Amino acid sequence: MAFSEHSTSINGLGYSYRRSGGGKAPLLYLHGTESLSHWPEFLDDLAGSYDVIAPDIPGFGGTDTQEKLDDISDLAYYFADFLEDQNLANVHLVGHSLGGWIALEMAVRTCDRLADLTLLAPGGIHVKGHHKADIFMIDPDEQARMAFADEALGQQAAARAGEEKYEDVAITDRIAAARFGWNPRFFNPRLDRWLHRVNKPSLIIWGEQDRIFPPEMAGALQSRIPGSELVMLADCGHLPHVEKRAETLSAMANFMTR
Repeated sequence: MAFSEHSTSINGLGYSYRRSGGGKAPLLYLHGTESLSHWPEFLDDLAGSYDVIAPDIPGFGGTDTQEKLDDISDLAYYFADFLEDQNLANVHLVGHSLGGWIALEMAVRTCDRLADLTLLAPGGIHVKGHHKADIFMIDPDEQARMAFADEALGQQAAARAGEEKYEDVAITDRIAAARFGWNPRFFNPRLDRWLHRVNKPSLIIWGEQDRIFPPEMAGALQSRIPGSELVMLADCGHLPHVEKRAETLSAMANFMTR
């Protein structure tokens, strides 16, 4: 389904987003450290059943960096304001990686406008003895290769990243990722203590071969979010919605329709 582009301003901050499937239950998707310039096709599938809203995280994809936003908590309030301004309720909140971390930060503050959460290999917590890949210390093409369990898909992604890494969008994406995830690396040491506040149904999906965020984070996160469900995908890396698109969509459909 075709997505239309929109922009608005709330409390002096600009928002840009794409939307498709109006009239259905709202689904807000928050992307990872790659901007929406690399469009995840599973959003087209979801738009057949949901009113899919896919905003740009500030600084990504060449959008305004929004100087008022300094850290992950600012992003949580930023998107909470967006839900309120758009008068969205019973929202299916879906986040990947950095976007999953933002979703968690939103949910521990308030779940009032949420129906449920789907977390695709999110950041935000740390498991002692299991370290995340330091994506700021490796080349973008190596990071792209590491994101997939399938070697052929990894090589294709690495070739694409190697061609794009000096382009403006790729550079600004990397700068934006560093702005919000630099220190400590994609981790908020205060988040862990508040995860019990996530009081909406939650689904965690993780690849068993994730080399960016270790799979051990999945069980740790599930144990901290009351009643949450965990789906581990075999032969899958850090991009379950890309590498195992059908399996991810099936898990989400079974979860959301319940």
